[in-house]
Amino acid sequence: MNSFDVVIVGAGIIGAACAARLAGEGMSVLLLEANDIATGTTATGMGHVVVMDDSEAQFALTSYSQKLWKDLAEEMPRACEFEHCGTIWVAADEKEVNEVRRKNELYRSHGIETEILDEKSLREAEPHLAEGLAGGLLVESDAVVYQLTASLFLIEKASEYGAVLRTRTHVREITDNGVILGNSETISAGCVINAAGAASSDLAPQLKIKKRKGHLVITERYEGFVRHQLIELGYLKSAHGSDQDSVAFNVQPRSTGQVLLGSSRQFGANTTDVDNSMVRRMTLRAFEYMPTLKTLAAVRIWTGFRPATPDNLPYIGKIPGSDNAYAAAGHEGLGITTSLGTAALLTDQIMRRTPAIPTEPYSPSRDFPKH
Repeated sequence: MNSFDVVIVGAGIIGAACAARLAGEGMSVLLLEANDIATGTTATGMGHVVVMDDSEAQFALTSYSQKLWKDLAEEMPRACEFEHCGTIWVAADEKEVNEVRRKNELYRSHGIETEILDEKSLREAEPHLAEGLAGGLLVESDAVVYQLTASLFLIEKASEYGAVLRTRTHVREITDNGVILGNSETISAGCVINAAGAASSDLAPQLKIKKRKGHLVITERYEGFVRHQLIELGYLKSAHGSDQDSVAFNVQPRSTGQVLLGSSRQFGANTTDVDNSMVRRMTLRAFEYMPTLKTLAAVRIWTGFRPATPDNLPYIGKIPGSDNAYAAAGHEGLGITTSLGTAALLTDQIMRRTPAIPTEPYSPSRDFPKH
């Protein structure tokens, strides 16, 4: 079969989610991956399924996606390690406590349960945090998932519906009729979804995506050392700041007992080599919030690239200038959280149904002048 209803380029968690959703609707789906499953941006994420409120559009997409994850969790095998560990947004001082109150009011107004923690209750919740931190906001509904096995699960689900997967298959070009592979093979399709992560703009230069490098560190097993996902309240400023390199305190417990440590962001760093100076900055920042982290042994440090857009929102929808090509790209550090929501919104667009949330904020056409 050399013709499909949908060809999806990229078998990370975004592409996997799209394949499962569209195949489940009865469409014939071909999923193409230049390397192996979930070896790109997906492999370098922390697996946080979190509601974020940097903008109304970000809040809408992350909260919608989180609900889809909760529904899917009932089907996922234990290997996907989906756990409701909750998130604590840590306030370093009284100024940040004001941000805790704002965040609390916003979340609660949308039906998301939260709890404001003072200095004492913060330390009770996470005894290894530094003394003197002013408090925090506990969001119990947040979760973590092991994105590699989750991607495999979604692809297996797609395969059960008849989807076809081809790895080690390079796509050279997206055309009005389908795709052309690196070996010049042509595959026709009713529509094509560009879910190629940091490489998405190579296939669609209209997409204003820049690669943003990040580092992660994982430790040996220390059961119970951290109980919640912990993030400093300055994280959004770090994640969505200027072109300057940045770091932020971000620590996550894994079901294995290991501790996963982030985060860093660099533009203009084009190799996957570990930047020891950036790792040092990242860990020193973490030690300010959790001094006893320095007593843990790290077993691995690795890097990857996040696909970032100018306004920090992903591209979900038809690519400008194309009749049949759609984008599912530019999710930066929220691809795992928003993968299911992205797949649902794209499926609704392709099938000409009214989506659960407005799609205009994520349209790839938003960066183009209106005539």
